[in-house]
Amino acid sequence: MPQKMTYVNGYAIRYLDYDSSSSRKTLVLLHGIGASAERWSRVVSPMSKYFRVIVPDIIGFGYSDKPTVEYTMDFFVDFLQEFLEDIKIPKAAFVGSSFGGHLATEYAIRFNRRVEKLVLTSPAGMMRTSTPALDGYIMAALYPTYENALKAFRDMAYDPEVVNEETVLDFVNRMRLPNAKYAFMSTLLGMRYAPVLKGRVGDIISPTLLVWGDSDRLIPVQYAKEYGEIPDSEVVVIRNCGHTPYIEKPMSFSKVTLKFLVGTDD
Repeated sequence: MPQKMTYVNGYAIRYLDYDSSSSRKTLVLLHGIGASAERWSRVVSPMSKYFRVIVPDIIGFGYSDKPTVEYTMDFFVDFLQEFLEDIKIPKAAFVGSSFGGHLATEYAIRFNRRVEKLVLTSPAGMMRTSTPALDGYIMAALYPTYENALKAFRDMAYDPEVVNEETVLDFVNRMRLPNAKYAFMSTLLGMRYAPVLKGRVGDIISPTLLVWGDSDRLIPVQYAKEYGEIPDSEVVVIRNCGHTPYIEKPMSFSKVTLKFLVGTDD
């Protein structure tokens, strides 16, 4: 993998950079809470045919530093902007999943002229309560045993068979890293007490696509309608799919996303 490291405010940040020599436009992929850049591995290949693809381990997650700070949404938006400035990306398209979708939404509100197009995949932010699937995922983060993680990942998928041993072990190993649990829980609190999105997403000026699995039990598809305030937005619901379409239905996800981003049906 094209792994790189940079420093943002003194913190080491790991990221993947596909085709850094390219003059093509940039696409930034933002993972969910407790995840890492590897979660996008099934869709990077088709995306990189059209874009320079940047996939960071967001600060606090993956193999980036996990400082003892308050992980508020403002902190993450500032981090993202400073990260992009550091690697000299003035403008990009963004795809954000779950927590990454919440971050991408906040970034597109504050830095709306730096976002060319926006894809929000089962984004967090509008849902202000928990669900049993989310409770199970939090339990797996706090008590990262193989059994807890396996159950959590299966509960968020439509077809439990898509969950492989590598995914489970990677999550368990990362949640056992120093400060990983603290960063996870602080981020949950940061999302819980973040400014309400309703009434603010209308400030997003970039064309926006919402992609949701019809059987998402972690953040149910009913929340898609809450994003209708975005002036230029549309919703695509992928059938027989749970919380992570880019893992469960990578071909379908790539097709709808690239059609939106570049107008191709390939």
